[in-house]
Amino acid sequence: MVHRQEFRLPIIEDTVDELSVDGGKVRIRTPLGEKSEWRDYKSVRLHNLASCAKFQDNQGLVDWVNEQSLDQCVICLGDGHDGIWNIIKDISEPDQRFEILDWYHLVENLHKVETTVEVLDKIEALLWQGDVSAAILELELLSGLAEKFIKYLHKHRCRIPEYDVLKSSGFSIGSGAVESLVKQISHRIKISGAQWKKENVPQVLSHRIAYLNKSLVI
Repeated sequence: MVHRQEFRLPIIEDTVDELSVDGGKVRIRTPLGEKSEWRDYKSVRLHNLASCAKFQDNQGLVDWVNEQSLDQCVICLGDGHDGIWNIIKDISEPDQRFEILDWYHLVENLHKVETTVEVLDKIEALLWQGDVSAAILELELLSGLAEKFIKYLHKHRCRIPEYDVLKSSGFSIGSGAVESLVKQISHRIKISGAQWKKENVPQVLSHRIAYLNKSLVI
């Protein structure tokens, strides 16, 4: 029955001013005797409004977002993965997007640097204030220990704002909303032993999203 139903994605009446993008994995059924495969899907959460998830259809995800009424400044949150920002770069117009690197992923990567707690706390405080240059100067004192994280900061420099100002102004600084969405999708697609035919995955995701968007009558 599910595979014969059409689940239409909603067009939101409210103006979208915040969204976040993330990815999840689904287990694909393979021929008997072969090892099963895990494939990626992508999802987007229009904060407090609606969600969408697509399997191997990034353009479909982008098109749905761009159909919405987007604010003149849309905060777009994501972690450090290139696949996330490859989607976000096609959302809205460049001068409308305010791209923000998820604060919690930033701190998680910082704490992979091998140094003292005092040094880490000092660098974290600088990043919280959006002072990337000062943070890099501190990291360079650690010689090669922080080389990987320094490259990470250079790569996402334009996405590291004054988190303290944003937080105090009531804006989101993390992509927890979409991470929560991925977990809720996983409750359906990652049930014990579940494997899905590749061609059925888009419909399974559509069904789950319809339920999570509260547009599915049960």
